[in-house]
Amino acid sequence: MDSDQLAALLDKHGVPGVSVAVLQDGEVTTAAAGVLHLGTGVEATTDSLFQIGSITKVWTATIVMMLVDDGVLDLDEPVVSYLPEFKVADADVTARVTIRHLLTHSSGIDGDHFADTGRGDDVLERYVASCTGLSQVHALGATMSYCNTGYSVLGRVVEVVTGAVWDQALRTRLIEPLGLTHTATLPEDVLRFRAAMGHVQPPGADLAPAPVWSLPRSLGPAGLICATASDLVAFARMHLDGGPLAAMREAQVAVPSGGAGLFPEHWGLGWAVYTWGDRTVIGHDGGTIGQSAFLRVVPDAGAAVALLTNGGDTIALFEDVARDLLAEVGGVAMPAFPSPPADSAPFDASSYLGRYAREGMQIDVVARDGGMVGVSRVTGPGAAMTPEPFELPFHALDAEGGRFLTRHPAAPDTWLTVQFLTLSDGSDCVHIGGRATPKVDD
Repeated sequence: MDSDQLAALLDKHGVPGVSVAVLQDGEVTTAAAGVLHLGTGVEATTDSLFQIGSITKVWTATIVMMLVDDGVLDLDEPVVSYLPEFKVADADVTARVTIRHLLTHSSGIDGDHFADTGRGDDVLERYVASCTGLSQVHALGATMSYCNTGYSVLGRVVEVVTGAVWDQALRTRLIEPLGLTHTATLPEDVLRFRAAMGHVQPPGADLAPAPVWSLPRSLGPAGLICATASDLVAFARMHLDGGPLAAMREAQVAVPSGGAGLFPEHWGLGWAVYTWGDRTVIGHDGGTIGQSAFLRVVPDAGAAVALLTNGGDTIALFEDVARDLLAEVGGVAMPAFPSPPADSAPFDASSYLGRYAREGMQIDVVARDGGMVGVSRVTGPGAAMTPEPFELPFHALDAEGGRFLTRHPAAPDTWLTVQFLTLSDGSDCVHIGGRATPKVDD
C-alpha cells in the first residue's frame, strides 16, 4: 500500500496522518501520508514518532518475562512479595493479587486510575502509594477487565527488582539491544524527532489539535512509548522466535466481549490473542489523547503490521488498511467487524437496567423506545476532555445471552460488542471496551 492509497483513505475517514510498517520475510516496508499537526501542516513521514499508547504494555510485559527467565520474578507470587507497600481497598486482593493477574488484566482492580504523581524519577513509587483506595470492578480472577493501573504497578515492580527507573530499564533491556533509534518515552527525548500531535473532535466541533499532548508520566509502563511504525514491528520481530517470550502469546483468560472486531477471544501474558479461523494472531491496540495505534502479528507467518494515527475515525482506517495487508503478508483473513441484524426482536430489558460505575465512568442503562440506551458520563480527570454525557444505543445480538452492539461517538462507523455478565459471586457487570463496569444500583 503506497502513500497515495493511504492519502485517499485518510480523506475517507477524516484522519490527519498515518504511518504504516509491514514486516514480511525479515524485511520491513514503510509508508506514511497526511500531516502530524493540523495547525502546523507538518508532513507525516516514515521516521515520525507517534504515541503507541497501550501497546506499551506488551513492552512492559516483555521486560517482566525477561526477569522471570532471569529467576528474579515469579508470575504466581503476590505483588506484595516485591512491593510490600502495595495496597488497594480490598485487603484480600492486596494480599493475593499476583504478577500473572496484572499481566492478564484479571486482578479486578479498578483499571483507569490516571493519577498524576509528578515528573520525577519517583513517579511510579508515588503512583503505587496512590492506589490504596482503589476498589474492585470484579472479584480477583473472576473475569478479565482491562487494567491500566496494573501495568503502572508492574512498572514499579520492574524498578524494584532491577534498580533502574522504568524508562531506563526499557532502554537497557529492549530499545538499545534491538537497535531502535526512534523510540522514546519522555517528552524531552521525543522532541529530538518529528512527532505527531493528537487530534480530538468535541461534539458539534471540527477535528482539532488536542489541548494536551501526553498522559502523565505515572502511566508510562501502561502507555507512554512513542515510536515509529518501523521500530514497532522491529520490536514485534523479537516475539516471532521461540524461547521464554513464546509463553506470552498463550491464552490465559477469556475476554467476555471478545472475538468480534478489535477484541480478542483471549488475553495472554501481555498480548491480546486472536483466533482467526485456525490461525493464531497476537496484537495490541493503543489510544492516548487523540492518537491511536494498532499492531497485529502472525507468528506462524513471521509477519507483522503496525499502523499509527493521530485522530479521526482510526478504527475504520485500521480495518481498511490492515485487512488487505494481513491477507497479503500473513495469509490470514481478519474477521469482518460485527453489525446488528436488520430486524431486532423484542426483548425483556428489565434485568439489565440500572446504574453501572467504576473509576472514570458511569453508565445508566435505561429503557427507551422498546430498546435500551446507555447514558454514559466520563468522571474523574478525564471529564475535562468529555464534559457532557453521551449515549450508547444498544442493539441486540443475543439479548437472552446479554450480548449487544453499540457505537461510541469517537468511532461512529464501528460497532463495539457489549456483554452483560453475572459473575460467579452473583455480582452483575457490563463489559464494554474490554472493561467490566459493575452494577451499583438497580
